This record gives sequence, C-alpha cells and structure tokens, in this order.
Amino acid sequence: MSESKFLTYKGKPLVRCGNEIYYGDMAEKYVVYFKILSTSKEGGYEIADKVNICLLSSNTDLPMKERIIKESTKSSLFDALDIGFVWLERELSKS
Repeated sequence: MSESKFLTYKGKPLVRCGNEIYYGDMAEKYVVYFKILSTSKEGGYEIADKVNICLLSSNTDLPMKERIIKESTKSSLFDALDIGFVWLERELSKS
C-alpha cells in the first residue's frame, strides 16, 4: 500500500492546484486557502505579488460564505503563509 505524500509547511500539508493553495488538514476544524491573484517576474522566476488568504471552516456542508472565518490580502506568498499559519494555529488551539 503506497501512502500519499504532500509538501508540508510547519508540519501541515500544503497542496497546490494552479493558483490555489490549501494549507492544513481537512480532518481538522479549519484550513487556510490562498489564491494567487497576480505575479511578477523577478530574476527569471514568477513571484506571487498579490495573494488572498482565507481561514476556512473545513465543514464542506456549509455554504462558502459561512465557511470564511477571516480574510486578507498580502503582497507576497511568504507574508501570506506567515499570517495563514498564525490564524490557523490560533483557531485550532481554541477547539
């Protein structure tokens, strides 16, 4: 039996599909959703320069608007990951 391996960030799965990234475990109460809104070229690489972040309830039975706990936009993927990690850890520690 082969086990699926995901890229992780600070011990939680990080899954990307195109310009969308999910961070966290869907078995937990919350996950973070990132949407790369725009990119720029730097040193021959595409760098995210505008990223929308949403802390979401992982309850997929709820409509999307009701799943959004917090939302923000950051000017880099690093800043977005940093705030997303903090939001997720804070909410999970309350549960």
